[in-house]
Amino acid sequence: MHGGIHTFERLPQVGPARPVRRDPANEGALSPIRSRPLVGLIRNARSHRNENTDAPADVLDGVIVKRPNRRGELPGMLADFAARQVDCIVIDGGDGTIRDVLTCGAGIFGDDWPMLIVLPAGKTNALAIDLGIPADWTFRDALTALSAGRTVERRPLVIAQRDDPRSQVRGFIMGGGIFTRSIALGQKSHDLGAFNAAVVGVTAAWSVLQALLGNSRNGWRSGSRMRVFCEDGSEVAHFGGLPEDERYLLFASSLKNFPLGLDPMRGLPGAVRLILLDNSRRSLLLRIGAVMRGRMSQATLRRGVHRLGGNAFSITLEDTFVLDGEAFPPGDYRLGAGAPLRFVVP
Repeated sequence: MHGGIHTFERLPQVGPARPVRRDPANEGALSPIRSRPLVGLIRNARSHRNENTDAPADVLDGVIVKRPNRRGELPGMLADFAARQVDCIVIDGGDGTIRDVLTCGAGIFGDDWPMLIVLPAGKTNALAIDLGIPADWTFRDALTALSAGRTVERRPLVIAQRDDPRSQVRGFIMGGGIFTRSIALGQKSHDLGAFNAAVVGVTAAWSVLQALLGNSRNGWRSGSRMRVFCEDGSEVAHFGGLPEDERYLLFASSLKNFPLGLDPMRGLPGAVRLILLDNSRRSLLLRIGAVMRGRMSQATLRRGVHRLGGNAFSITLEDTFVLDGEAFPPGDYRLGAGAPLRFVVP
């Protein structure tokens, strides 16, 4: 991405998964008939660290390399990987590239993905941070870890239209309300040279400062119209400070580790974990640090904080939401989790 947030007019359409024939006895193992793993590489040349560079020479030997210029090219490339039954898919890019690959591949691999490798080449690499992948992790390092069988599982968020489940997008960090405005600020931080953890610090500090110093008419203190429902259909209560059909912040993720020592989802159960702030009262904003560390008191919770964990939520949004750095349209959505994916780790 360059400049501001790109806003999609609609969610991508995911077709029914094609059958991928694998031997269950080889689950988690490389193909026994190959002397070396067959690897498919998706390389985003527009990612921050890939600009004006080509794939390293050692990557090209025996690796199927795809360099998409548009998102629309990804389904065909991933279908080719499936037809060749690759042992592993390498995603050379940032969080947005991972989101696009997982979304476009959902109708190809279904719940039966090969192992995945992330080479953190984007401006933001939250998944790589969660997996403990260093910024200088190379393709050769990744192949060594692949041979050693070091993997962990993560489940992506699946945001799907309630009236059309095939319209969906997959990723790992989703937000609405003030989160959307903060991401727009993060794009400006990128232009100033701030990336990854630095972006989190800059945008969080600036957003809270603007809200604390502004009056009730300040855009940094305004809410967004949304309704959030638990899996049993009950609506999440509202503690006041804004109209009942507005919330200040929505933040959802399936990641386990966050940068800068943040741990907002500490102790929450379920595959989908969600933080919801009802209002922008200064008494609550002054405690936002405790909220993001997962160490807030009961008194803080009563001021308008909801910490929710479960298998699925229903969300009605009248403003855009952001998933892994890009914005998607308002609507009625089901927020769930996809099947576990195996990621190779150091």
